[in-house]
Amino acid sequence: MAAGRYPFFSRAGWLPFLVCVGAGFFIARSLGWLWSIPFWLGCVFIVYLFRDPEREIPSSPLAVVSPADGRVDFVGEVHDPYLDREALLLGIQMKHMGVYSTRSPVEGKMMELRNPGSGADQPYGVWLKTDEDDDLVVVMHRGPLHNLPHCFVRIGERVGQGQRCGYIQMGGRVDVYLPPNSRIQAEAGSHVKAGSDVIATLVHK
Repeated sequence: MAAGRYPFFSRAGWLPFLVCVGAGFFIARSLGWLWSIPFWLGCVFIVYLFRDPEREIPSSPLAVVSPADGRVDFVGEVHDPYLDREALLLGIQMKHMGVYSTRSPVEGKMMELRNPGSGADQPYGVWLKTDEDDDLVVVMHRGPLHNLPHCFVRIGERVGQGQRCGYIQMGGRVDVYLPPNSRIQAEAGSHVKAGSDVIATLVHK
């Protein structure tokens, strides 16, 4: 299922919002509008919690945009356990009350990826291959409530640069494994916004 377009509000928030609205109307009809006020305040809180503002996507095709809102807390050379290669790793820690939506860092095709190891605590890894044959792996870790990350894009589908592709409720950590010759444009401690801030550039001779 491709990521739908829900301006300013995450698709993940529709269910709790509608449940809260339904409960508000039920309580209002049963006990009176005064008793339903907490539910309307809950609706406002849900809209804030699942806000998903539009972002201006850079026009550079070789740019790698941030997949999440948050703070860069790691940049360095590592071994990529997903594609068994040397890579550059850029880690982003999301805020618990920040924007939960995640976006594709590049335009490309979703490839089948086998996560290393096993167990319920395994993060969710996504392998993206660009039209220039660059391989990127985006790894979404569980949030503070141990909740599972969600991805809206299936294997074999194409995804656009900066396109909404998933979410991590209550925020989590997102790691991006880049080709080793990539040019990093973000540093540890910097704050980035998903879809609009460039964190690296893919290098082609």
